[in-house]
Amino acid sequence: MIARRDLDDAWSIVRSVFGPTPAYLWPLLSQRAGRGIVVKHENHCPTGAFKVRGGLVYLSRLREREPKIPGLITATRGNHGQSLAFAAGRVGLPVTVVVPHGNSREKNAAMRAYGADLVEHGADFDEARTHAEHMARQRGLLYAPSFHPDLVAGVATYAVELFGAHPDIETVYVPIGLGSGICAVIAVRDLFGLPTKIVGVVSDRADAYLRSFMADRVIETPRADTFADGLAVRVPNPDALAAIRKGAARIVSVTDEEIAEAMRILHEDTHNMSEGAGAASLAAALKERTTGKTAVILCGANVDRDVAAKVLAG
Repeated sequence: MIARRDLDDAWSIVRSVFGPTPAYLWPLLSQRAGRGIVVKHENHCPTGAFKVRGGLVYLSRLREREPKIPGLITATRGNHGQSLAFAAGRVGLPVTVVVPHGNSREKNAAMRAYGADLVEHGADFDEARTHAEHMARQRGLLYAPSFHPDLVAGVATYAVELFGAHPDIETVYVPIGLGSGICAVIAVRDLFGLPTKIVGVVSDRADAYLRSFMADRVIETPRADTFADGLAVRVPNPDALAAIRKGAARIVSVTDEEIAEAMRILHEDTHNMSEGAGAASLAAALKERTTGKTAVILCGANVDRDVAAKVLAG
């Protein structure tokens, strides 16, 4: 999916805006897990989540291809929308973001602060996505998907940082929303010729990718009601699924209770806040208890204060 020249170009684009995020081997986490645990801190990105890398690359390349587009529209549960609003604001391009009703208040506020016009529609991400596609046709806007080769190329820069700092990692756990994160890690692993095993992580309440991985075809689920909103996808992307099936060792599911416990552990052992999706990879790593040096992707920290308070209070 990503050629080396695409990755080098994406690296240059991202580096023009911000530097690498840490990949720390935390001793308390490692003691708890019984093996070395490296946390890739994508919660330290400018928008608090890894998606901003993809947004910067997508917007940069889009402006080169189509310099006269009137505006963008997309659908999100928050982090993808923030990334596009952040990147589009740097080039003066208007962005409309569709979110489902009941979406994170604080993510909504952040998207508006970055300049997005926010529209609420539907009960979940997939209904918001369908509405955004309809609005794009109605208003003559360009629909920006949540999975695209340019998004994957941008996100892949975090995998370059991770493997550059810790080339001896044996297993990486990556949360799966629509799939750009895990596909990026697979692509960089393959480009670098590393033997690292890559494990996808989903919520047991939003397990469309697990079901599809096992069946070797896209399987939609009727609901995706996990509190880890970054994982709440009912309809897998076919291209992402193909890449995951080719490059991932397996996909595992975790419960909301296991995710919440992992959020508490991250706070206790590293003093970092994580959103649900960001803690899912640690939840899976602790659940599986594999051997060898392990990395977990803390993909974002954008959790509402009231949710964080309840989780940390147990």
